[in-house]
Amino acid sequence: MKQLLNSLLAGATLALIPTAIAADGHDHAKKVAGPNGGLVITAVEPHCELLVTPERKLKITFLGDDNKPAALKDQSATATGGDRAKPTKFTFVKADGALVSEQALPAGESIPLILQIKTAPDAKSVTKRVALNLANCPGCKLAEYACTCESHGENEKGHEGHNH
Repeated sequence: MKQLLNSLLAGATLALIPTAIAADGHDHAKKVAGPNGGLVITAVEPHCELLVTPERKLKITFLGDDNKPAALKDQSATATGGDRAKPTKFTFVKADGALVSEQALPAGESIPLILQIKTAPDAKSVTKRVALNLANCPGCKLAEYACTCESHGENEKGHEGHNH
């Protein structure tokens, strides 16, 4: 009897897992690039894409459920990044349906960034820490910070010394 109850409990628990995972209608387990090839941030609703532009500015595009750009409303963002001894503060302005930083990233290929996003003026800020590795991934050809490869071993060619 005890074994039967344990089996029923385990089965019920497993049956609830897909419901809990898909409760918001998104599959957060699979890595997906944004429509511009940037990092999709799922910690906010609506989700957004973080992209480093060719001018080394940060661009945040909010996304619809179809992973396509959505209309920019009252969202806002700030960020701090670069050298901890002399960090760069980033302010954002609305441009072409996205938020674009007024400041460029400091020199370097690996830049720590703390991003704070508000989805509405009265909403609580969501903080996201991102290691902006600007090197290109040999697997998916995106910048490493936005890499969509399922996994990389430490000794895989082009990924020596780190895992995703």
